[in-house]
Amino acid sequence: VQLVESGGGLVQPGGSLRLSCAASGNIFSINDMAWYRQAPGKERELVAGITRGGSTKYTDSVKGRFIISRDNAKDTVYLQMNSLKPEDTAVYYCYANWGTPIINDGWGQGTQVIASS
Repeated sequence: VQLVESGGGLVQPGGSLRLSCAASGNIFSINDMAWYRQAPGKERELVAGITRGGSTKYTDSVKGRFIISRDNAKDTVYLQMNSLKPEDTAVYYCYANWGTPIINDGWGQGTQVIASS
C-alpha cells in the first residue's frame, strides 16, 4: 500500500494551500485517515483526523482554519489549510490505517509546507 501526498509549497502568511493524499494498493477498506506534521526540532504531531464515517478531530491550533475531508471512493484524504501562519511551517505527513480485525497502517513520504513572507 502506498500513500502519495501532493499540494505542499511556499505561501505567504494568511494564504491557503490544499494537500491531497491518495492511497493505492491492495486495500479493501481504509478506516481512519489523518494528517500529521513535523517542524524542525519538534516531534511529529497530529493535525487533523477523519474516520471512514466522516467524524473529524483537530488539534487546537488549527481549529477554524484547517478542514479535513475525504473521498472514500477514491481512497483520498484532503487538508484545506486557510489563514496559514509561519508556525504552520512543517513537513506534513499523511497517515491511514486499514483492515479488520487486524489493523495495518502506513505513512506518506511527506510534503513541505512553508508559510513565510
